[in-house]
Amino acid sequence: MRQVTTVSGMQRLARRWKAEGQGIGFVPTMGYLHAGHLSLVKKARQCAGDDGKVVVSIYVNPLQFGPQEDWSRYPRDLARDQKLCLEAGVDVLFIPTDEEMYPAAGVPGGAHSTYVIEDTLSRRLEGASRPAHFRGVTTVVAKLFNQVLPDYAVFGAKDYQQAAIVQRMARDLNFPVKIVAAPTLREADGLALSSRNKYLSEEERPQAAILWQAIQQAKKAVQAAPEPLAADALKQQLVQLIQSQPAARVDYVDFFNPATLEPVAQAQHGTHLALAVYVGKTRLIDNAGM
Repeated sequence: MRQVTTVSGMQRLARRWKAEGQGIGFVPTMGYLHAGHLSLVKKARQCAGDDGKVVVSIYVNPLQFGPQEDWSRYPRDLARDQKLCLEAGVDVLFIPTDEEMYPAAGVPGGAHSTYVIEDTLSRRLEGASRPAHFRGVTTVVAKLFNQVLPDYAVFGAKDYQQAAIVQRMARDLNFPVKIVAAPTLREADGLALSSRNKYLSEEERPQAAILWQAIQQAKKAVQAAPEPLAADALKQQLVQLIQSQPAARVDYVDFFNPATLEPVAQAQHGTHLALAVYVGKTRLIDNAGM
């Protein structure tokens, strides 16, 4: 496995692979890798083929964190990440620095001033709760696409809205890359794998399973109902269930159209559910189709 730390070095490699006709599968991450990330690597290998190349990037992107969020304390363990990527058969681990990703910001009197903004899908859900978050996501992903030149980019379905926004960005800006959404991996009690799960205390960790329990309750209700259910009434039931856990506090629970991300008045087969919940100080997200 090769490790690359400069944008020019990554672009040089990617252009060579392109000239040789090799497919490139790409998994962008913020590090602190877990089994969910490794499942994305496996999917990227399937997409690129045995003769292709798989690139994993590790970069904790400051642009997608709000001023009161956890950028500075986001979990990092590069040595462990390197070992996991090597064992997973990654060809290149791309680890750019802030100076490489946003060089203008380090120039006296300068600042990074160019952003990529998706202006429709990003307005709701995470976009409403975390202003400017998706501006940071689309900007860094667009930069990474220009640096890695992937044929396939794999994202986790746990971040459903993010994958949809990146898909829209790639379509609208003609990036020659196929966006692949890989299934969410879960713990035995249903909690979606996330690097932020590390923040949960011993008392909070069992309570975090309430997100999955809420999803399961919603699915059962929708599937058992002879006709569509009022979304607002079902949302209130889920909020009450979630907040029955002493450490849990709901940020949002929403039923929406999976294609447009617009809210729906009725929950039925094909509707999508997304939720964001604080368990203690840790903010967790999850989603599922009904």
